Amino acid sequence: MKLHTDSPLGERTLIMGIVNITPDSFSDAGQYFDPEDAIRHGIQLAEDGADILDLGAESTRPGSEPVSAREEIRRLAPVVEALHDQVEIPISIDTAKASVAEKMLHLGASMINDISGLQFDAEIGDIAAEWDCPLVLMHIQGTPRTMQENPEYTDVVEAIRKYFQERVEFAHSRGVRDEQLILDPGIGFGKTVAHNYEIFRGIPCFKQLGYPLLFGASRKSFIGKTLDLPVDDRLEGSLAAAVIAAWQGVDILRVHDVKETKRAVMLADAIRGREQVVE
Repeated sequence: MKLHTDSPLGERTLIMGIVNITPDSFSDAGQYFDPEDAIRHGIQLAEDGADILDLGAESTRPGSEPVSAREEIRRLAPVVEALHDQVEIPISIDTAKASVAEKMLHLGASMINDISGLQFDAEIGDIAAEWDCPLVLMHIQGTPRTMQENPEYTDVVEAIRKYFQERVEFAHSRGVRDEQLILDPGIGFGKTVAHNYEIFRGIPCFKQLGYPLLFGASRKSFIGKTLDLPVDDRLEGSLAAAVIAAWQGVDILRVHDVKETKRAVMLADAIRGREQVVE
């Protein structure tokens, strides 16, 4: 996997820092919508220990409406260009549009994070194949606008496992190699609180598929509902979720609170034997 971090996938748990360049993200309510604020935030996350930065310019919170590719590019371009010059870690683009992904790769991004698993725009697979870059295939039921309208599964873990098999096969049909693929079960994307907990317990099942796993549980609503806490007070719950995922072998954690998560996960990795212990 060509992530160009200081540690290959599987050697330790990698931390992906979130940079939302949107006016309506569930977690930061537009705090980094201004490009200069987003750039400063990305630099800070890198200094805090992020291994990857994940930049998104279209909110995917429940009920959100899509924006045009042109608007995504307008929001992303100055931030990607600046961070490419100022940080030494990979930049991932959180988009479900091929034209956005291609433009950002030209500007210095080196990874694509597609919440739709190539469902919304199959040409993302073509772009990933052409650039030979890492590609995240995430599970979602419905679209961000509809996904939380009574999501149902007979067996959520089995449904996601089958979805992964189908989407991996489809990615192969577009020329994407196995070595490029990362799978994300999509915590909170068309799932109830109970479904999210089942996904955590199903990590060993997903690991059996043989691909790196990415989890994005940071500050999600299942934490708030369980602990009865607002979005800006979910750090402890997010850390608990991160440690549980890391302990079970999740390879990349997509998080808002990089410094705190990095510390918690380093200890979990050391206890588990993934991180070198310093005497």
